Amino acid sequence: MRELVLLCPGALAEPLSDALLECGALSVSVEDADSDTDDEQPLFGEPGSEPNTQAWSRNRVIVLLADGTDPEQLLAAARLDLDNTSELPWHLRQVPDADWVRLTQSQFGPITVGTRILIVPSWHADQMPVKPEPRRIAIQLDPGLAFGTGSHPTTHLCLEWLADELPKDATVLDYGCGSGILAIAAVLLGAGRVTGVDIDEQAVQATRDNALTNSVEVQSMLPDDLSDGHFDVVVANILSNPLKVLAPMLAGRVRSGGQLILSGVLERQAQEVAAAYAPWLPLTVWQARDGWVCLAGKKP
Repeated sequence: MRELVLLCPGALAEPLSDALLECGALSVSVEDADSDTDDEQPLFGEPGSEPNTQAWSRNRVIVLLADGTDPEQLLAAARLDLDNTSELPWHLRQVPDADWVRLTQSQFGPITVGTRILIVPSWHADQMPVKPEPRRIAIQLDPGLAFGTGSHPTTHLCLEWLADELPKDATVLDYGCGSGILAIAAVLLGAGRVTGVDIDEQAVQATRDNALTNSVEVQSMLPDDLSDGHFDVVVANILSNPLKVLAPMLAGRVRSGGQLILSGVLERQAQEVAAAYAPWLPLTVWQARDGWVCLAGKKP
C-alpha cells in the first residue's frame, strides 16, 4: 500500500480532507507539519470541548491509497471543488502490508455503554456474560474490516438513543451499518424487523457474521438491494457531508410519525445538517458528547 503525503495551510486542511475522502481515499489524517520542532503548535480547548482552531498553521495531510489508485487523478478530482490546491507539495511513501484495522481494533476491551449495553470484542469472548442482568444486553462483536468497535462517542450516542427511546417492535433501518453494532443492538433491545445497509461489501458481511454470532436476525445488504418501503426508525452514524447528500433518501425512508437518528456530526456542524433535513422533518440535538452530537427528529 501507499500513502500520499501533502503539505497544506490550516484553512485547507479540513475541506481538502473531506474532498479526498469523497474522491476515494481510504483514510485521511492530519498532523502538525512542525511537530517535534520549536515551531510545534499545540491545539486544545476546555475539557469536553473542541479546540478553537481545527488545524495547524502548516499541516501534513496523510492519505491512504487503495491499490491501483493514481495519486494525480485523486488530487485532480479533489481539486474540482477547492481553490488554491494546485501547487501543494506532495510525495508518495510505501506502507508495510498489514491488517491495520485488526491491529488497531485489538487494542479495545469490553465497553459498557450507558446502563444497558455491554460490547464485548470477539478477542475477549471469554468475558461474555452467560446471562446478562435484567434489562441489559451483551453484544459479542468482531468488526472485521468494517467500522464499529463501539468505542467512538457517536456510536455511544446512537446506542444510548436506542436503549432509551426505541419503540418496542419498531422496524429499523441502520444505514451505514459497518460492523452491525447498531442493528444488532436494536434487535436485542426489542425492535421488530431490522435492516442494515452499507456501501462496503465487507461491512455487509461483517454485519451478517456478527448477527449470526449473537443469534439475531438482521437483513444486511448493499444500497441497490434495499427494496422500497418505510421504517419506524432510521439511524445513520456516518459523516456530515454524506448525511447532507443522503438527506432526501434517508428522510424518505422514515414513515409518517417515525423517527430519524443521525450521528457522526460535530457540534459545529449540527445546524447545517439539520437544515439539510428541514424540508422533510425537524431535527434537534438529542445529546452531545466530546464535541459530537446525536440529532433526532420525528417525521410529521
